[in-house]
Amino acid sequence: MSLVVRVGSAARAPWWRDTLQSLLPEVDVRLWDDPGDRSKVEYAVVWQPPPGGLKSFPNLKVIVSMGAGIDHVLRDPELPRHLPIIRTVGPDLRQRMREYVLLHVLRLHRRLPETEASFRRKEWNQLITPVAPERPVGVLGLGNMGADSASHLAHIGFEVHGWSRRPKNVAGVICHSAAEGLDRLLKRVEILVCLLPLTPQTTGILNKELFAKLPEGACLINAGRGQHLVEEDLIPALDSGQLGGATLDVLQVEPAAEDHPFWTHPKILLTPHIASLIDPEVGSRLIAANLKLFMAGKPVPDMVDVAQGY
Repeated sequence: MSLVVRVGSAARAPWWRDTLQSLLPEVDVRLWDDPGDRSKVEYAVVWQPPPGGLKSFPNLKVIVSMGAGIDHVLRDPELPRHLPIIRTVGPDLRQRMREYVLLHVLRLHRRLPETEASFRRKEWNQLITPVAPERPVGVLGLGNMGADSASHLAHIGFEVHGWSRRPKNVAGVICHSAAEGLDRLLKRVEILVCLLPLTPQTTGILNKELFAKLPEGACLINAGRGQHLVEEDLIPALDSGQLGGATLDVLQVEPAAEDHPFWTHPKILLTPHIASLIDPEVGSRLIAANLKLFMAGKPVPDMVDVAQGY
């Protein structure tokens, strides 16, 4: 039996092959472009596999996503839909996302963009901000990383509202669900963080209709997927004052084109999809551990509900 590995960086592919081989000596680990006998491939560890690629392995048993998201796998129109998918969500990914969310919520909460702009004008403006309990923050998506980030925002004092499609309970977080719950959250929060999975239902959820339901001057942080945001709706909302600022770690097309208006808009901060990058050392060990559980017929904690898309 063999395993094929495909990573985003061709230069890193041999490292992943050799590392997974050392962790899974009972499996023949091969690169995606050199799979050997395709009928022997039972496991695929992938990031952004090409359309139709996974179908070419007739005896594939499981797909492992090299990250928390699986939309890069599900968008393959020829994907064998019966195959289980395991995502890779280690403690380091939760920690990295938590740090990113806390950093940028606090940056907007303490009005640092305005302070930075004042200093560029050589103006000494002391801006008064409310304390955390007086600043309602919303988190869209209460999955593995969303719930973790929401609970830590609550821990440092913010009034945190969380939303998910189905009812959930997260300690310290006011939880909402379904369409009416989303409307309640949007009317209340002044900083909105999107950590949703990408599904047909969440694609384009960050749009002008949603922005209009937020309090005037509310701020947006999107560390979910670029396709959550209707990009042409963002700048009008910022220019009108309906939104006070936006921090975007993800875009519909990455990297952004040189003439993309988000680069230069004064109320937008772009970061290059760095909120929660996988650490190869940690990620490889987690992938191997999950595959060993799968091979032994034991429950895998990061198994995806393919029908739900997360």
